[in-house]
Amino acid sequence: MNTLFQLPALKFAFDALEPAIDAKTMEIHHDKHHAAYVNNLNKALEAAPELYGRSIEDILRKINEVPESIRVAVRNNGGGHANHTLFWEVLNPGGAKSPSDALMKELEKTFVSFDQFMDKFSTAAATRFGSGWAWLVVDNDKRLQVYSTANQDSPLMDGHQPILGLDVWEHAYYLNYQNRRPDYIKAFWPLVNWSYVDQEYLKAR
Repeated sequence: MNTLFQLPALKFAFDALEPAIDAKTMEIHHDKHHAAYVNNLNKALEAAPELYGRSIEDILRKINEVPESIRVAVRNNGGGHANHTLFWEVLNPGGAKSPSDALMKELEKTFVSFDQFMDKFSTAAATRFGSGWAWLVVDNDKRLQVYSTANQDSPLMDGHQPILGLDVWEHAYYLNYQNRRPDYIKAFWPLVNWSYVDQEYLKAR
């Protein structure tokens, strides 16, 4: 069986993030939405067995090398798989509650203060029209950037390494927050596992 990609298991219970993110939303988000991205990605790759054995990060970084007949499917579903895989790590409870000294200094250098970084990230998340993600990335010059992307587009496709991401598709929050996306964004911050973000930052540097 040539199924390359698998749905990663959550490292925490569905209810571990309550009340910020309810158990039913987590269950549907992981077991239905993320699983569908993985299944559809694997189905698309059946037409391009030469891509077997490559990581999803490598595939997305070289998205223009993916056969045109399946490029949109790989962009959407591969992006969905990569984005959510990072998201579950970012949300993993129990990690550090603030960035390391090295990352904090870089955030303050780039955004003036940690609060201004949070404001810029929150604004990117709140103003993303329709579905998408907000990101903190390490760019090609090893500098930090904050921006949002549409749908399941990944910063990897621009050669950037995402280290913190927030899903602002309605499926990520609508059961609990309905149209109150800013409330969901505010509730996100105490959940961030900065230990993971720090690890990814050091790897990207």
